[in-house]
Amino acid sequence: MESRTLGRIKIMLPDLTEPGLHLSSVESLESGRGTVQEFQYADANLRELDLAGTHLITGRITGLRAARVHFEAVNLHCVQLDACDLRSARWAGGKLTRVVFHNCRIMGAALSDLVLDHVLFDRCKLDYTAFTKVRAAGPVAFSECGLTEASLTDCDLSGAVMRDCALRDTEFGRGRYRGLDLRDNDLTALRGVASLNRALIDRAQQDQLTQALMTELDMTYGDDLNMP
Repeated sequence: MESRTLGRIKIMLPDLTEPGLHLSSVESLESGRGTVQEFQYADANLRELDLAGTHLITGRITGLRAARVHFEAVNLHCVQLDACDLRSARWAGGKLTRVVFHNCRIMGAALSDLVLDHVLFDRCKLDYTAFTKVRAAGPVAFSECGLTEASLTDCDLSGAVMRDCALRDTEFGRGRYRGLDLRDNDLTALRGVASLNRALIDRAQQDQLTQALMTELDMTYGDDLNMP
């Protein structure tokens, strides 16, 4: 079974090449039964993708582009998404288990009430995305992702990993971040530093967090007041 280790966690990846597994090409992710299984969905360019109460199980989604995406109570199990453009997606409710987003654009999205278990965002653009009540029930990692001006509110990312990510003006609101691994990131432009109670950093990042906090509090050095 394939896996990837980042920091202190190991993420089990979708095993889509196991012997005897055949992925059938499908023309839609919709199903009257609510389940699409052992599938391959590629190069779709849609005006709208609207799914509710759908289970996507064991499959690969490649090159999907949709102008409008609305998911409600959509569950993914053992699914890999490659080079998909899901900008401004609205995804409310669902569980993702053994899911990889690779080189995907999910900018300006609203992701809420999602449960993540063995989920990897790899080289994805998540700038301006709002994460609300997103919970890590198992290993979760963001690797080399853009999270500029993204916001996290009422999330539980305890034990998750963010590695080599762009965290400029990324805002951490109230939530649980115990053990969130922020090593190997530039933290100087974070917002909501006070919410990162018991997160994991390197000693060299202390000055970065101090700078982020001073910027957020709009503090001034006294000697700057004497400058002409």
